[in-house]
Amino acid sequence: MKALRLPSWKSDPVLEDVEVPSPGPGEVLVQVGAAGACHSDLHLMHDFEPGGLPWNPPFTLGHENAGWIHALGAGVTGFEPGQPVAVVGAWGCGTCERCLDGVETYCDRPDLAPVPGGGGGLGLDGGMAEYLLVPAARHLVPLPDGLDPVDAAPLTDAGLTPYHAIRRSAHKLGPTATAVVIGVGGLGHLGIQVLKATTAARVVAVDVREGARDLAARCGADLALPPGADLAAQIREFTGGRGADVVVDMVGADATLATAAACARPLADITVVGIAGGTLPVSFFGLPYEASVQTTYWGNRRELVEVLDLGARGLLRAETTIYTLDDAVLAYKDLAHGTVEGRAVVVPNDTYRP
Repeated sequence: MKALRLPSWKSDPVLEDVEVPSPGPGEVLVQVGAAGACHSDLHLMHDFEPGGLPWNPPFTLGHENAGWIHALGAGVTGFEPGQPVAVVGAWGCGTCERCLDGVETYCDRPDLAPVPGGGGGLGLDGGMAEYLLVPAARHLVPLPDGLDPVDAAPLTDAGLTPYHAIRRSAHKLGPTATAVVIGVGGLGHLGIQVLKATTAARVVAVDVREGARDLAARCGADLALPPGADLAAQIREFTGGRGADVVVDMVGADATLATAAACARPLADITVVGIAGGTLPVSFFGLPYEASVQTTYWGNRRELVEVLDLGARGLLRAETTIYTLDDAVLAYKDLAHGTVEGRAVVVPNDTYRP
């Protein structure tokens, strides 16, 4: 089968022919319907050095995956061949306190996990291939009626990650609240939809690109602004002088973190989702009083069930650009050049069902 593989750190991906895996006991082989191309994959290709992560290439890329059950390993129950499924991306040990609580992203025993702190497409072979081997059936979620794998795949990360970040601040997002989303890319445009579907807060979107601001408006943002010297003042004017109750930074650069701090009000949540490598100085007078700053990583299986339900109901839909597996390298080049609107999604040639 064809697979888009990262051969080493500081390298571009390569489309190769590899063997179709066979599921062992407890494993499931998924025929890939679609795999999202995530901006974080660009960091894997270009930014990390050996030893920077607890795993190394080579492996097949693609950690946003959905498709159909192809084969079941011995002992697997509850699924049947041909059933459409989404893949939960983070694969923990399954036995520690965090994993048993459904939070495998923060597994306490990474030494017992299939790959420490990762999953398919992150240390192990992912879904930029015709088939994906999933190590345990608990990492699969049946797709609700009306949701195709091509639509579901980007929701497993680009939808789930902002959903998790926003829901942890749900108690601060009432009718009088304002949320700011910085960066209206693959995650940001879905974060806006999550806010509109699950909260009563007003939403302000920030992006340097005019096309991204137009996308933000289509996704329901009440106000879309470019960055600039007067951005924080504009947000405060929009909020009656108070500032934002929740700021979700989908970029994570120095400039965007500074913007987040400048437009937040006391008691606000500032949640850093993007991994652009910026820092935010924290001191007594450096942030609004009692503002909380946190990072988040992905989301959990229960939340993915909720995200997919929103998708099936038409409340959450990724704006996508479709690439075949043969053109997957181009998808990442376009992503790096900032020419992808929404999410790039790669489909194997013989499985895409328009």
